[in-house]
Amino acid sequence: MPISLPGPLTADDLHAAAAPIPVDVPAPVRESVAAGRRFLAESRDGNTPIYGQTTGFGALVGYPGRATDADQADNTLAHLGAGQGPDLPLPLVRAALLVRAGSLARGRSGVSPHVIDALAAALGTDFTPAVPRYGSVGASGDLIPLAYAAQALRGRGHAYLAGERLPAAAALEKAGLTPLTLDGRDALALVNGVSVTTAALALAQRAVRRSHRALQDLTALLADLLGCDTQFLDARLIAAYAHPGAAVVAARMRERLAGVRPSGTRPLQEPYSIRCAPQLLGAAEDALSYVDTVVMNDLRSVSDNPLLFPGEGVVHGGNFFGQPAAFAADLLAAVTAQLGTLAERQLDLLVDPARNTGLPPMLAAGPGQQHGLQGVQLATTAFVAQLRRDATPASVQSLPTNLHNQDVVPFGTQAALRAYDGAGLLHLLCGSLALGLRQAAHAGARQPTAAACAALLDRLEHAIPPVDPDRPLDADVRRAADVTAEFFLNRAA
Repeated sequence: MPISLPGPLTADDLHAAAAPIPVDVPAPVRESVAAGRRFLAESRDGNTPIYGQTTGFGALVGYPGRATDADQADNTLAHLGAGQGPDLPLPLVRAALLVRAGSLARGRSGVSPHVIDALAAALGTDFTPAVPRYGSVGASGDLIPLAYAAQALRGRGHAYLAGERLPAAAALEKAGLTPLTLDGRDALALVNGVSVTTAALALAQRAVRRSHRALQDLTALLADLLGCDTQFLDARLIAAYAHPGAAVVAARMRERLAGVRPSGTRPLQEPYSIRCAPQLLGAAEDALSYVDTVVMNDLRSVSDNPLLFPGEGVVHGGNFFGQPAAFAADLLAAVTAQLGTLAERQLDLLVDPARNTGLPPMLAAGPGQQHGLQGVQLATTAFVAQLRRDATPASVQSLPTNLHNQDVVPFGTQAALRAYDGAGLLHLLCGSLALGLRQAAHAGARQPTAAACAALLDRLEHAIPPVDPDRPLDADVRRAADVTAEFFLNRAA
């Protein structure tokens, strides 16, 4: 099914845009955009001040811009070619193009309809602008990264096609795309929004949501393999806790553990990584619900300046200011770090013979001769350390810039990109735990007694051979992560 602009877009739409995808601009939407364009011309002819049409940009707004529309587009984009660092992941850049198209298609930006057509056409191919990671403060939009995207659509700079980095003009030609022509308003509208920030946050939230669900399933499987008493999930207990997220999580885990039979050999009270899992995962559920709301609002917003209201006026303001996403991304990073800690602690418990009901150390099939999960456990420690470093809030690190025109900035781009990176590490931590549970079954753990837990373990066992003898496990961790994330979603579908 094609994606219809302006939406409402979802994180699933952004995820799907990683591959070529049809994007439709319905006739009423096109007419709304055209009406905004006509109103822009009328306002300009009536000498209404319009930022970026005849003026310089940012702190230089008090100076006249260039004389012609084409030169004004160059004036907008050329000076923003100041990004540095590695290119952003291609799925993220394509998601940002879709977010930008959704914002512009709401008809408040005064862009030419062919600008939205060009974004839609690019998304229908695997053309992807090469966009450097560093340079945005997420205040007046993601100016620098979006300028690289706009320039690539014009045939300037570089782009990717079929994974190959090429001069953008060559990539456009091979993709069958026409270089985009812009005037000053078109160019400014393409860059004056936080579409990279929104895309990174939405994709990170989607990934963390999947890992959060996987951790509930893996915790249930851990409790079953170890033979834990599951009274820590008792509905009466959780209701007394009074937090809605904990109730949602505990209900889901009780469903996974339906039919479980405790072994009777475990301590009365399990370590917190098991006993307090519904409280921890429940708090994460509540926090993720807030981030869900921010993502939903960002994906239906008009992130630009100025905005045009045909028949009413041109309004200048700050709808390009990415503070909501900055706060949400910092919260998401904190949630991700704590979820990662839970996964790491559960794996640590699982490989420790003092706490794992007598399973061999490191779950090695022959300790000393083999090393089982020892390398994987070392890696999880590094992953968690990275997540904790990246959980330092970016949204309160404001630095004035642009001759104090941008005297307070949210740094939402940095926050969202770190959340995006962290989501990938959390996925690997879930995979590490899943691999440990698969290996525990091989190393002597009891068979699951709950049907849902048995089904998950069976899928892991079919996907991944036991670690016996030792082998590199990097690919197995990734495979276990994917299997766990997809298993119950596929069963529900």
